Amino acid sequence: MKSSILTFCLAFHFICFSQESNPQETNVVINQHIEGSLLLPDSGQSDYLAIIIAGSGPTDRDGNQNFLKSNSLKKLAQGLAKENIATFRYDKRIVKQIRKGNVDKNIMFDDFVTDAKSVVDYFEKQGTFPNIYIIGHSQGSLVGMLAISNAVKGYVSLAGAGQPIDIVIMDQIQKTAPGLSEDAQKTFDILKKGETTTEYHPALASIFNIDTQPFITNWMSYNPQELIKAIDIPILLVNGTKDLQVSVEEANMLKEANNNAQLEIIENMNHVLFIIEGDDLENSKSYNESYREIAPQLISSISGFIKT
Repeated sequence: MKSSILTFCLAFHFICFSQESNPQETNVVINQHIEGSLLLPDSGQSDYLAIIIAGSGPTDRDGNQNFLKSNSLKKLAQGLAKENIATFRYDKRIVKQIRKGNVDKNIMFDDFVTDAKSVVDYFEKQGTFPNIYIIGHSQGSLVGMLAISNAVKGYVSLAGAGQPIDIVIMDQIQKTAPGLSEDAQKTFDILKKGETTTEYHPALASIFNIDTQPFITNWMSYNPQELIKAIDIPILLVNGTKDLQVSVEEANMLKEANNNAQLEIIENMNHVLFIIEGDDLENSKSYNESYREIAPQLISSISGFIKT
């Protein structure tokens, strides 16, 4: 499985509650686009709420897509619950659209930011949790940066890119298919002008499909290093050394941009938060191996950061 496919599959649910089988987990509808799971510790209460924002693609609240079921974000929430930290994780708006067979082809990156802000606003108005944190995974790292408000006490970037997405994509193309680099760069140059094009190499269609080009243009307009410089709340940057999609260097770039941030590099952790002892084949297969446990150090690092 090529990492470019995993990284750049672009994303195309009145307030109510319904009890899940676990008495501590409740389904919460934020608005017409967003709903998710509020998971409380066994005590049924917490002073801390971590809002978990998923990565790229049609990713649901548990961190899964079709044919890729790791339950990584669900496991993260469950691990934090054991540390007396409540979490809210939600389906990206495209998940609900796909289920209803009504996908909005005009969806933009900024829509994800709007959704994340809506979640923060909702829990701020509820007033139940005095300490709200954001945990953004992969693409959700950038979304989380943009969703920070005065209500947010701390921010966690989990496998987040340190460069604009066009540079990240170019780096991956140069590593996996260097012969396509020139064509890809030409296409990005056109997108930077606010234009669209059908003149790209057919092998790049999964990245530059004409319907997703406006989304990419919107996404690559944000520079994570510039954004993180302006964040003045506590920051934790976490990356794993076995991440096939977002390298440790990306976290280092974010650290250089904001030296006040804490940096945690977890040995052998991959992009879906599992510990991988073997090669890239084991790594890739793990994206669909929900029986695995997520890295224990990840839970301890995030819980320690939140409760400090």
